[in-house]
Amino acid sequence: MRRVFGGTVAVFVLVCLTGLTAVVARRDARLQDASAAYAEAMRLEQVGRYAAALPSGERALAIQEEVLGKNHPAIAQTLTTVAILHDKQGHPARAEPLFERAVSILETARGPDSPELAQALDNLALSYSHQHQYARALPLHQRALAILEATLGTKHPDVARTRINLAVAWSNQSLHTKAEPLYEQALSIQEESLGRNHPEVARTLNKLGRHYADQGLHEQAEARYRRALDIQQTTLGENHPEVADTLANLARLYSLQGQDARAEPLLLRVLLIRMVSLGKNHPDVAAALNNLANLYSRRGQPIVAEQLYWLALSIQDRELWKGHPDIAVAFNNLAGLYSKQGLPGFAEGLLRQALSIQQAALGPRHPDVARTLDNLGWVLVGQQRLAEAVPLFMQSLSISDEFLRREATGLSESRLTRYLQRLRENEERLYTLLREHPSDAGLQRVVLTTVLLRKGRSVEEPAASMRAIHDSLEAKDRDTFTQWRKLRERLAVLSFGGPGPLPFSEYQQILKELATQGDALEADLARRSARLRELTRRPSVEDLVDRVAAELPRDGALVEWMAYTDRPSQGPGQRRYLAMVLTPDARIQAVDLGPADRIDEAAVQQRAALARRDAHHPRSTARLSSLVVRPVLPLVGQARHLFLAPDGQLGLVPFDALHDGKGFLIERFELSYVNSVSDLLPHPEDAPKSSSVVVFAPSVAPPLGTRSEASHDARYDSARRDDADALFSAPLPGTREEALTIKSLLPQTQVYLGPEATKQRLLEVHSPGLLHIAGHGYYDNDEEPPRGTRALGQFGGMNGARTPPPEDPLLRSGLVLSDARGGHSRVTALELAGLDLRCTQLVVLSACDTGRGDVKPGDGIYGLRRAFAIAGAETVVMSLWKVSDDTTRLLMEDYYRHLRAGKGRSEALHLAMLELRKTHPHPYHWAPFISVGRDGPLRLAPAR
Repeated sequence: MRRVFGGTVAVFVLVCLTGLTAVVARRDARLQDASAAYAEAMRLEQVGRYAAALPSGERALAIQEEVLGKNHPAIAQTLTTVAILHDKQGHPARAEPLFERAVSILETARGPDSPELAQALDNLALSYSHQHQYARALPLHQRALAILEATLGTKHPDVARTRINLAVAWSNQSLHTKAEPLYEQALSIQEESLGRNHPEVARTLNKLGRHYADQGLHEQAEARYRRALDIQQTTLGENHPEVADTLANLARLYSLQGQDARAEPLLLRVLLIRMVSLGKNHPDVAAALNNLANLYSRRGQPIVAEQLYWLALSIQDRELWKGHPDIAVAFNNLAGLYSKQGLPGFAEGLLRQALSIQQAALGPRHPDVARTLDNLGWVLVGQQRLAEAVPLFMQSLSISDEFLRREATGLSESRLTRYLQRLRENEERLYTLLREHPSDAGLQRVVLTTVLLRKGRSVEEPAASMRAIHDSLEAKDRDTFTQWRKLRERLAVLSFGGPGPLPFSEYQQILKELATQGDALEADLARRSARLRELTRRPSVEDLVDRVAAELPRDGALVEWMAYTDRPSQGPGQRRYLAMVLTPDARIQAVDLGPADRIDEAAVQQRAALARRDAHHPRSTARLSSLVVRPVLPLVGQARHLFLAPDGQLGLVPFDALHDGKGFLIERFELSYVNSVSDLLPHPEDAPKSSSVVVFAPSVAPPLGTRSEASHDARYDSARRDDADALFSAPLPGTREEALTIKSLLPQTQVYLGPEATKQRLLEVHSPGLLHIAGHGYYDNDEEPPRGTRALGQFGGMNGARTPPPEDPLLRSGLVLSDARGGHSRVTALELAGLDLRCTQLVVLSACDTGRGDVKPGDGIYGLRRAFAIAGAETVVMSLWKVSDDTTRLLMEDYYRHLRAGKGRSEALHLAMLELRKTHPHPYHWAPFISVGRDGPLRLAPAR
């Protein structure tokens, strides 16, 4: 965003009519001509007629230079205006020396700390940014911002402009987490100082909309675009170039959403506005032609698309320098068209040119370079040149992961999840390619590296963020963190309490606002912790597979299952499963398991049969085993300790209870479940962990729900009471015995029984070495619990059937604890994700359904297991169905005996399951719990 010094034409005219006449003794007619020419240039610039304005600006400059001399301070303003006109016509290289002259003049005349110099520096930086010279631009933006904040204060409109320009420089490098706070701060300043309907506010909204669109936040982006359009069309007119810029962004957003029918009329209008206001040979006209060509290419009109692509390229070839990144974008688009038409040779040539341009202009590690490498790789695959394509895929993956590491440090969990979903299509194309070439060693390594990098990443990054937040909380961070947790608690309680007297639409809007506020606070906390997280070292992408293999025990093997949509080059896709095995010698093997529907159906049937204590369960377990285990067993060789990373519905399968034709897997293997690659690699902060033990056993003999503690918000308090009154649970005598047994085995244990086991006390726990919760658990609960289980029932549904259950699965999963008055208090997974468990080695959720949740292929299970992993727990033991109070107590007592004896976390559970199986042979009793995360022994110091 450019500015001329002083901000308005009127100010400049006054300068010319008074400042210049002070230099000259009399009113020189030629200087009056210069003032008039300058005013005409500014008038034309404000209505978007940049080409028409340029001759008047240049005439004013020539007169001033002749009369005043080339280094007079008044010349700086006209130099800036002429430079801006060149820049707006797509010629930053012509603008650059004019901006540099303005900077030199003002630094001499006004000094190094003047606001005028700061504005000139900012303009020069923008010129560098437009030429993608960010290393030169960023220091100038930052210097300008420092000067302006020091001289004008932090709330001045010029400060806002400089913040926006700095944000744009970050955004153009795809560093959105650095850009967003600058945009938001600037918008707030502008709305306060200029008014909500000022054209500069509209410009900022347009840029902020593009920022959100690039992150897949379509709803937020559209709202900004529409507000910007309303302002621009009212203040600038229907046919202003800035209106076209916003329309182009809105059309792009519709295309991203697959709504080309809505995008096309906007793109045609953009093209017309730009051709009339900028001229038919302007680079922005070429961009409009490119966007239209993309639309027609998607629509299956290749002849029209090709003509538009070449017309755009002809303009760019004339008006841009040869190595401009926009030309690389056009080459990529045209290559995509030729690839679809079966012309891979043409496509390859264009992509290699694009790659050369981008590497020179943007640097070899830019995300755009990664995308072009991918595109080139797929063109080579289409030519049966897999050996040449594989290194390109690995190089692209390395660049993408480097970028993801930087960006993830400032993203909230929900935004990170959306970003990872946008990468999902390319991952699935790689899985499809591996199915077609299962024995290609190079491709095997690329695909397994992709799996290790991406699978579980949406848990791993928020967990790292939470650790850093807790490690570095200063006073202001603590306040933000407390506010974030309270927002989540309000959201949880209101979600279950229902709208009460409120209209349902207003109730939904309140929930949406709470979720949005919480997401913004979480992103703010993540950005503050970014510095600490960036210090965490990870293995290089190229070495990752070898590092993981080296961490496996000699008798171990890693088994990865991937649920994905097959993406063949032709024809419709199909949901399938793929399995990969990694052994300690770094050998990789892959096997296609076939369509996903039958596997998912078998997984659901097997879990249901075990949960119902079905006597015919061997039939369902054998069927599932034949589909997902039997094809894998030949690949694991002599391994006896399997590290399992299931996906899709397999994430809810107790693999110990699968039968391979010879016996249950528990008889042949020790099984450990992992969330992500971080569970297998050593942590850089592997310092001594906390040795404290805390046990909660709230459900000893609870009464029905009673009123919760008071709140100042009447609607909030009403919702809390309604939620408590809806709960129904049965006494669980086994939980008390379980808690006391743990205390006897680990004397340092702090036990909270019955009314002492409150929600507030749990939320205030700080990093115990071991956290055990025995009581009632729930997931999507809307049924009367089976007798003798640790299940939670409700009268009339989760919230009295007044409203549908919450969409967020972390609001539909949780535990029930006591409240301050001896009744019930629900704590959701959403709230539990904010616990401080950064030093916690083990969490045991000894309740019903604590391992269940919504299945998200490629992204894990959304429920309590996700919440405790994000909170920082190294390992979580949890159940896959409604468990028996009595046999769960027996299992847990044996589990803790083995833990105390020094057995690993998964090994101890394995041994406890085998012992319980001797007396209770049905898998319902011995197989409901799985241990997910690290599997090593606990490091608990003996009690003093």
